[in-house]
Amino acid sequence: MAIRKRTWKTAAGMKTAWSYVFDAPGSTRQNRNQIFESGFASKKEAQDAETARRVRAQREFDLGKDTPAEVPGSLQGLLTEFFTEHGAKSLAPKTLARYREMVPYLDGDLLAMPIPAIKPLHLTREWNRLLTAGGRGRRAGKPLSRKTVRNIAGLLSSAFTRGLRWGIAQINPVPASDPPVPKKKEGIALSIEQADQLIAGATAPWGMNVFLELDAATGARRGELLGLQWSDLNGNHLTIGRSLSQVGQEVFLKEPKGKKFRVITIPPTALKKLHAHRKAQEPYRQHFGRSYQGDYIFCNPDGSPLKPDTVSASVSLLFRTLNLPKGASLHSLRHTHGSHLLAAGVPITDVSKRLGHANPHVTATVYAHALPGHDDQAADAWEKFQRNGRPAKVRRRR
Repeated sequence: MAIRKRTWKTAAGMKTAWSYVFDAPGSTRQNRNQIFESGFASKKEAQDAETARRVRAQREFDLGKDTPAEVPGSLQGLLTEFFTEHGAKSLAPKTLARYREMVPYLDGDLLAMPIPAIKPLHLTREWNRLLTAGGRGRRAGKPLSRKTVRNIAGLLSSAFTRGLRWGIAQINPVPASDPPVPKKKEGIALSIEQADQLIAGATAPWGMNVFLELDAATGARRGELLGLQWSDLNGNHLTIGRSLSQVGQEVFLKEPKGKKFRVITIPPTALKKLHAHRKAQEPYRQHFGRSYQGDYIFCNPDGSPLKPDTVSASVSLLFRTLNLPKGASLHSLRHTHGSHLLAAGVPITDVSKRLGHANPHVTATVYAHALPGHDDQAADAWEKFQRNGRPAKVRRRR
């Protein structure tokens, strides 16, 4: 892909336009076919149009192919068909990319097996192999985590379920196998002092300290914060829903499922810092002028979106540099926000809405360890009930 900028002088003054160009699917060095379009007002507009055109071009190319006469017979063929016919159309790009990364971990002999021949025992053996020596590359021969193996089992289960619908599989053997159950790990919640230390130690020029302050004050997810635009801020209310996602080096903005946005209130301290951050962005907007991209609250100096993976890596490094709890990450600020709200006695239904959980049950499951205990009150209430339920003792006359 190439995004190009062209500036020329007209009678009305200088004019700028952006364009994109890329090789069409199926192009070769000998037969190169390029798709080009111009006339976009901004770099972001050109990038968005280029992404949409790529998708359309790939679909047109796939439709132009001859339909294969044979259906896949092996597990490898089923997975390939699953990615092509289902994943590309129904899965989020990031999910599809992660699924594709899982396949090389599987044993070649298992991938070559005919679909009807694969039994739950074959899969159970594979899960055990991955748990003991399933690593690849630099970690070749080393164990995979229980969570990773469980995710691989989930991929195969989805593929077999789709194979059942297509009529190329008779059963889904995954549920009857024994995929490992990941060890449940409690999220790390920082103390107030630790959160303050983290925010104070952030010095990245794009406003990392304000980013962390807003994360601690709202509990929003990483992608939700990086996808925020100034138009989402209205007084002390913030509309959250869009999410900035990354696949490889590509960054794109996702709309929320079902167009479900939530509006939350920003505490005064975080709001004040957010306004100061906006003023600090002005010199960059003036410097880049018309070439300034987008309207992101947190972005590069030219307005282009930040890369989520890079932000997470920077925050993790900051945790280690400050000797904050081992294993803590950017997501720990979200967990801290939820834990502190529950400890302060905020109703779990309100915490659930603020965090954007599907329902309070999810919140209760994730934050079960953080829910304030009332066992002493329960014991006292039981004692009182028993005492009041017994008949009063009658005094004997002497």
